[in-house]
Amino acid sequence: MAGNSQRRNRRTTNKKGMQVGSGGQRRKGLEGRGPTPPAEARKKHKANRLATAKAKHAQARRPAPRRGGVKGTSEMVVGRNPVYEALRDGVPAITLYVQQYIDNDERVREILQLAGERGKINLMEAPRPELDRMTNGLNHQGVVLQVPPYEYAHPEDLVAAAHDNHEDPLIVALDGVTDPRNLGAIVRSVNAFGGHGVVVPERRAAGMTAGAWKSSAGTAARTPVSRVTNLTRALEEYKKAGVTVVGLAADGEHKVEDLEQIGGPVVIVIGGEGKGLGRLVGETCDYRVRISMPGGAESLNAGVAAGIVLYEAARRRK
Repeated sequence: MAGNSQRRNRRTTNKKGMQVGSGGQRRKGLEGRGPTPPAEARKKHKANRLATAKAKHAQARRPAPRRGGVKGTSEMVVGRNPVYEALRDGVPAITLYVQQYIDNDERVREILQLAGERGKINLMEAPRPELDRMTNGLNHQGVVLQVPPYEYAHPEDLVAAAHDNHEDPLIVALDGVTDPRNLGAIVRSVNAFGGHGVVVPERRAAGMTAGAWKSSAGTAARTPVSRVTNLTRALEEYKKAGVTVVGLAADGEHKVEDLEQIGGPVVIVIGGEGKGLGRLVGETCDYRVRISMPGGAESLNAGVAAGIVLYEAARRRK
């Protein structure tokens, strides 16, 4: 009897009638999902978080693009005549400071007129003590012109500009040229003879100051200047890029007019007056050339010498 009762109970608990099918969902659920991905690829896994953090750290330490160079420092031009000449010669300017209650003489009126014609130059009135502080006590005569920092190019930019124009690079590098006027004159010559830029060392050398801008006669706006921490290393990089490095020296083994390589991709290195090329820079040069001087002069001004060599390079490129 007990056995029959158990059988009846089992029957009463069994479901009867039609059942709803799974529609294939259970079959899909049983299908495999492929091999288990490694821990580094699985989100929310500790190994994945560590791998992501490592990748971000590596990205942050990756060096910046090499195009573009450093900036110089802001500069103040002081005095009525220097400010007038800077504005007249197209030196870039941010702000013109004029002393309060200044005597409005003819030169001051000319300065204000030039600043107005240039446009985009802020005009600020300041008390004399403030101008004294800004100029460290120099004789500013009531007018101060703020020149923006010069944006130096990267050395590679000069070669890239030549290649973009389907031309052989023609670059001038300066070793120990400390007079900004010489730098400006060389920038002007590079522009005149179709060069692609100038390279200067960061230390013990002239930079693109207001004086250099004036001497360039406006060509500094069209001719890039690059500033490098190590001139020898920069020349080595140019050599790796297929550019011949030619140094100008009074005791050079070749005459400038006899060296055929000067008509190809070339960096012309000009030394400072008196000292000439430094030892390491001279040893880095592929060739050292001299300028024939029948008159017997011992040396030439750096700007004049650069113009002669650039003329010869341009002549050979025709």
